[in-house]
Amino acid sequence: MEKWRRTWREGGLDALRSTGPLPVERLSAGQRQRLEGELGRGSAVHGWDDGQGWTLARVTTVIGRLFHLGYTIQGVWKLLRRHGWSVQQPVRRALERDEAAVEVWPRVQGPRRTWAPGSVSRTRQGRA
Repeated sequence: MEKWRRTWREGGLDALRSTGPLPVERLSAGQRQRLEGELGRGSAVHGWDDGQGWTLARVTTVIGRLFHLGYTIQGVWKLLRRHGWSVQQPVRRALERDEAAVEVWPRVQGPRRTWAPGSVSRTRQGRA
């Protein structure tokens, strides 16, 4: 608020006027729809089959390949946010994970003990 007041005192109403509209978007509506379709097809279709999905760098590369436009990472971030895309964090799983073993493990191990005797010691509660 103080910055606006100082600007008004120094330059009057003309100093408070907007600097103008935002720049024109570089992707047309048709290009944007095509990009959304390509992103919907998945990253594996475009050569990234490591299961990581889309990253900003990958979307930047796809925009360059399809439309011959150079976007920065920040520009792609703003473009995607402006059109309703949000950040999706992939679930972190070990590459060596065996889904069948994970499914069977609780039945093999049996139920865990829910009760344990308390400790006699007041200073070392975890030990008997």
